[in-house]
Amino acid sequence: MASFGDAFRLTLITNDPALAANVDGCGVERIGVDLETLGKAERQAGQNTRLSGHTIEDLVVIAASLRRADLFVRVNPINPGTAAEVEAVLRHGAKVLMLPYFRTAGEVEAFVRLVDGRASVMILVETASALVRIREILAVPGVQEVMVGLNDLRLELGVRNHFEVLVSPLMDAVASEVSKARLPFSIGGVARVDDVSLPVSPDLIFAQYARLGATGAWISRSFFENVPENWDFGGAVSSVRQRLSEWASASPEAWSRARDELAEHARGWR
Repeated sequence: MASFGDAFRLTLITNDPALAANVDGCGVERIGVDLETLGKAERQAGQNTRLSGHTIEDLVVIAASLRRADLFVRVNPINPGTAAEVEAVLRHGAKVLMLPYFRTAGEVEAFVRLVDGRASVMILVETASALVRIREILAVPGVQEVMVGLNDLRLELGVRNHFEVLVSPLMDAVASEVSKARLPFSIGGVARVDDVSLPVSPDLIFAQYARLGATGAWISRSFFENVPENWDFGGAVSSVRQRLSEWASASPEAWSRARDELAEHARGWR
């Protein structure tokens, strides 16, 4: 049986074929593009968040770069063009499709019908409405994975930062519901173990994955910033997986201490 860290699914969003090819050889499970544009710039204006501007043409290039990883696509929220968008990404080989920014089980049902079993359906829970309706949404047949989107969710909730969401009782409740539904559960993004340039230690975030029973995350943009000389991406990923496994074997008391420390950072950092 794989360790917690080895089984943890990592997803990279990029339109750089050279980076995709390199990461593909290092055990990252999913690589792909982010096509979401509808309403995103307005929602996240002034935030240091990912606004990719990726295109179907980028998807084609990335698909040609992969040999092992599954091709991943985040599409737009449900809109009149969703059917055409789903058909386009499936035609180019997408294996995992993510639906963002939905509010109702009906939207999720519509998306599942459009995908029609031709790829894995992953839903991105990032609205307050979706949280309120989480049980109904998780019960939709055909939903295969769940991710919580911390950036949009914290904007909707009006809290200081995404760390405040991560350590909240609300996240505990969501994790519990997803666990009851027996679905894989991803949250946020991972940074490098050795990155001391960040305002909050990555180790405190790793602890939350173990505490909440998460099974996956994005590879964050910061993973590729302020890197040491002669760094090795594969080695950095291995270090993340090892640290995740170490946290998975830690005591509940250790998880609580890490949560409390992260909560303290959340109160003082914007």
